[in-house]
Amino acid sequence: MGRQATMSDIARRAGVSRVAVSYAINGRPGVSDAVRERILRIAAEIGFNPSVPAQALHGAAAHAIGLTVSRPSPGLSVETFHRRLISGVQAELAGRGFGLVLQFVTGHGDELDVYRRWHGERRVDGVIVSDLTLDDPRPRALASMGLPAVILGEPSGPDGLTHLWSDPAAGADLVAGHLAALGHRRVARVCGPAGLLPAARRAGLFAAACERAGMACTLIPTDRTGEAGAQVTRRVLSSAPRPTAIVYDNDVMAVAGLSVASEMGLAVPGELSLVAGDDFPLCQAVRPALTVLSRDVDALGAQAVRLLFELLDGGEPRHVPAPAAELVTRGSTGSAPP
Repeated sequence: MGRQATMSDIARRAGVSRVAVSYAINGRPGVSDAVRERILRIAAEIGFNPSVPAQALHGAAAHAIGLTVSRPSPGLSVETFHRRLISGVQAELAGRGFGLVLQFVTGHGDELDVYRRWHGERRVDGVIVSDLTLDDPRPRALASMGLPAVILGEPSGPDGLTHLWSDPAAGADLVAGHLAALGHRRVARVCGPAGLLPAARRAGLFAAACERAGMACTLIPTDRTGEAGAQVTRRVLSSAPRPTAIVYDNDVMAVAGLSVASEMGLAVPGELSLVAGDDFPLCQAVRPALTVLSRDVDALGAQAVRLLFELLDGGEPRHVPAPAAELVTRGSTGSAPP
């Protein structure tokens, strides 16, 4: 007897994605009637059995962890945080004989559909969740469906899940204190999207730290890509009075900002100081090298996996602080111009 037909077989014959096949087979919205009819016809022709996978019927572990990323592909292709997070997750999983199931999603609704499918089909044993937003529905939904999860972000309420995060207040005080000690009084912060809870929290804490240090701070939310960082930097440096220091939410925007400052003829750090919110090799390769608020994101991914295995082994959810970020001073920050 030949092997059992799979959804992937149907997807190849129908010329659609495996997700579309799953939606059609399970009677869910998301595909047209014509596509649904074609998928169901092919399923009948090849003898596909639209039941829950055999491993779910037998209650077997999937030996895989799920991670979704909701990012525009141009931004993801250059952003360091998720690449390093995935690297840390995979390194820890490899030593345990587990795999990583990575899925790109377009929003919370799509992401929750993915979680339900993974859970129903026993595709993963648990998930790691990042990029919390204001009024995020994912923690409560995951708790409700009973899918083990580790949330990378501060708990905003009782959800019965494990949370892992580093206190952003310490980093805000380090950067603000460093710039104030150098004599800066006008600072701009190029933030992540306003709807992202970690970005909004970091921005608010930094503004408060600047106020305590006697500095005026302008917050500018953007999408964290290099292109956006360059556009905002050019606009900020064309304003009057312009800031004497700019702090970026990530490394990609900071490198782009350094390039714009050079194009505009501004000396760094003689006329303008720059600080990056993440660190990666290019931050040290550019000239001057960028002062950074450095986080060990690989270690964060590995720690998230260890916490998830605690849950899989029957442990109770808990809230765990990750190591705080460290300020690494390099050539891009100096005394404020007179």
